[in-house]
Amino acid sequence: MSESVLVRPAGWPPGMAMGVLAGLGAGAFWGMTFVAPLLVEGFSSVDYTVGRFLACGLFALLWLAVGRVRGALGGAVPLRPTLSQAGAALALSLLGYTGYYLLLVLAINDAGAALPVLIIGTIPLWIMLLGKPRGLRWVALLPGLLLTLLGMLLMMQATASAHDPSTGDQLWRGLAYAAAAMASWTAFGLLNARWLRRHPEVNSTVWANWLGVAAGLGALALWALWGSDWSAMTARPGFGSFVAVCAVTGIGSAWVAAVLWNMASRRLSASLAGQLIVSETVFGLIYAFAWDGQWPAVLQWAACVLFILGILASIKAHR
Repeated sequence: MSESVLVRPAGWPPGMAMGVLAGLGAGAFWGMTFVAPLLVEGFSSVDYTVGRFLACGLFALLWLAVGRVRGALGGAVPLRPTLSQAGAALALSLLGYTGYYLLLVLAINDAGAALPVLIIGTIPLWIMLLGKPRGLRWVALLPGLLLTLLGMLLMMQATASAHDPSTGDQLWRGLAYAAAAMASWTAFGLLNARWLRRHPEVNSTVWANWLGVAAGLGALALWALWGSDWSAMTARPGFGSFVAVCAVTGIGSAWVAAVLWNMASRRLSASLAGQLIVSETVFGLIYAFAWDGQWPAVLQWAACVLFILGILASIKAHR
């Protein structure tokens, strides 16, 4: 959809509405990653990571092949990365794709879905703090930051009271994995936005394809080092469901979400785009509670409301 088709709310800068919608859409797809490892049991964290990003890489290759055919028929020929661009794609795919997701899956396996969701949910705060535009005053960001922080505190209190503390060392290990995943994706979010601003000639879909191919290569390397034997993996019960989950998260939560996030990163400042990441937490919690078949507690509902208010306050500050 072009920006001319989208009805822009009065007072919004050009492209801002499209960027906000794209950021929220990316959050909805990202939220699926918190429950995906819980859908099929019996497969290792490495297997999930490899399967997801191998599916992403294959889909990206298919998209590039279709673009090449269209180019031969007179359409636009997709750009080929230079050596430096390919290196950037490989490095960023490690931070935001294979490395991040492996750490997240390890965290979920050790600590369940809810606590890692909350730790990952602090990413908006870090990106807002580290990615604030120079011309924007800190006082303008304060309402959004406070609302988001208060929502996190409420969610942590509600989740901690419901969590079984008997898991001991396993719980702390899971929390450490989640913290490492948070740091990895925070670096990716800031560096990816900077790269896109410096390379306006590369559109969002092309960059998502390059990142996808790089993530697929990283997945193959990960499988060669620590992955399960192919024959043993295919013989496990639920292998078909495992492939389906990997395909859905690889295409939806990796490739589609990447296109949407790149669109948001081009149109919004890093601080506003970072605020929108909190929607991943909201969607992730909704999916996790739906999978568990239970309603969120009152504090969790209140936290989600505060998250949404924080997003609205941040949008207002950046207008």
